[in-house]
Amino acid sequence: MAQHLELGLDTFGDIQGGTDSQTLTHAQVIRNVIDESILADQVGVYCIGLGEHHRRDFAISSPEVLLAAIAARTSRIHLASSVTVLSSDDPIRVFERFSTLNAISNGRAEVILGRGSFTESFPLFGFDLSDYEKLFDDKLDLFAALLKNEPVTWRGQTRAPLSNQPVFPPIESGTLKTWIGVGGSPESVVRAAHYDLPLMLAIIGGDPNRFQPYVDLYHRAFAQFGRPVREIGVHSHGYVGETDERAREELWPDYKTMRDRIGAERGWSPMTRAAFDYEADHGSPETVARRIATTAKALGISRFHMKYSAGMLSHEKIMRCIELYGREVIPLARDMLA
Repeated sequence: MAQHLELGLDTFGDIQGGTDSQTLTHAQVIRNVIDESILADQVGVYCIGLGEHHRRDFAISSPEVLLAAIAARTSRIHLASSVTVLSSDDPIRVFERFSTLNAISNGRAEVILGRGSFTESFPLFGFDLSDYEKLFDDKLDLFAALLKNEPVTWRGQTRAPLSNQPVFPPIESGTLKTWIGVGGSPESVVRAAHYDLPLMLAIIGGDPNRFQPYVDLYHRAFAQFGRPVREIGVHSHGYVGETDERAREELWPDYKTMRDRIGAERGWSPMTRAAFDYEADHGSPETVARRIATTAKALGISRFHMKYSAGMLSHEKIMRCIELYGREVIPLARDMLA
């Protein structure tokens, strides 16, 4: 029996380089992301995910607004955040924004909730980083209550209680598809199972098999809760070119610059070419499809999102990558899983 796999794309709106070697404005990158998403819809990509960041490297700070613009110009592709930093936002406002997006898109909205890999949003919105865990725990508990799509009665630690409070607009049909994004915390894996929510694993490098313990933990947690296990997805960096050599040569300089800039903030060693060639899902359509299929089989996932943007990588290269991903990688990966 073929393994079912939905294939999507993610971007953080990385600031791109222009044809004159100058960086594009944040505004132009946002407009480019709309064009990239329209193309993804046309070539059969299942979902586009936009990440929330509040720093110079990335143009997208309000995924829902951009997703609404994309919704108006697409007809099929699902529209997700990747991720929404729930800890520094208000759960009711997040739900209202995504339920509005769901109405605009006729039921195509999804939200991936997480704590984020960057912390700029905490001081920006007036939150104390020492409350990092408490904020996420409390706000996720409220968001889970909102998913019932009925008036909410709730009490927590970080905001005033609610008593039979309706929230508008409600989800028109069914429920809002909500994932928990996890980068490496066992507690977050158990938390996802506790709230009966799908799991999205953020694999930003290394052998995907090292995430097998988190998959096993997720299954064990559902067994203990006495419920059937929910979907598991993977978010991972990648790039598609005409050939392996061309893809790697096109991506390498921009990927290294971005990775080393962020790595310097976190105490990482500069990326070597050998590490780059080993870690990322980049190459020809067949190479990328094989890496995706191998990961899907190993971890038993039903969703894969490739983060296609990388630093100054140009819009033109990105558009070709998206076209190859939709027209060649997706059919090849499905054949490999059949």
